[in-house]
Amino acid sequence: MYIPNHYKNENLDEIKDFLVNNSFGILINLLEGKPWATHIPLELTKDADGKDVLEGHIAKANPQWKSFKDSQEVLCIFNGPHAYVSSSWYKEEEVPTWNYIAVHIYGKLKILSEEETMDALHRLVEKYERDSKNPISLKEMSPKTLRQVKGVVGFQIEVSEIQAAYKLSQTRTEDHAKIIDELSERKDAGSHQIAKNMKGFTS
Repeated sequence: MYIPNHYKNENLDEIKDFLVNNSFGILINLLEGKPWATHIPLELTKDADGKDVLEGHIAKANPQWKSFKDSQEVLCIFNGPHAYVSSSWYKEEEVPTWNYIAVHIYGKLKILSEEETMDALHRLVEKYERDSKNPISLKEMSPKTLRQVKGVVGFQIEVSEIQAAYKLSQTRTEDHAKIIDELSERKDAGSHQIAKNMKGFTS
């Protein structure tokens, strides 16, 4: 994606932390020459060789997986918080804009075996059940229920390129305090989170 230098984030630790906490992404590839996208959790982990990979699965009913065998490069998009920024908050006249965080991951995909897919599903459920009042575990489910794994295709994507845009009014440092205050007064969670990220950026 196009990222002006002011907004490019190359702090790998910060980006990985973002991916772990914003793992619901969009998987995009080409299917019969047409772009195809699926919204799914894509978990950042490491493979047996210690390389960074994204792990996920889709339904076999979804035709997108039929092009996975081509070993073509895929794109995964992760959206973070975003917020409209009114230029009425600026000291000087300017057009309004939008602040946001977004990460694009490129990589080559490989299909997992049924056993590997089940292991990935265990990790996925354990991660998101951790804070539940009454956490469930796949280990406690019947073989009949777990046979649903036969209806999905598990995969790993070896990360080859990371692009991270953190647009947080970096070019308007003189207006930062005002923008943060105004965003903090809004009712939506996106504005509050962007204000928080801006505070972290300027601290």
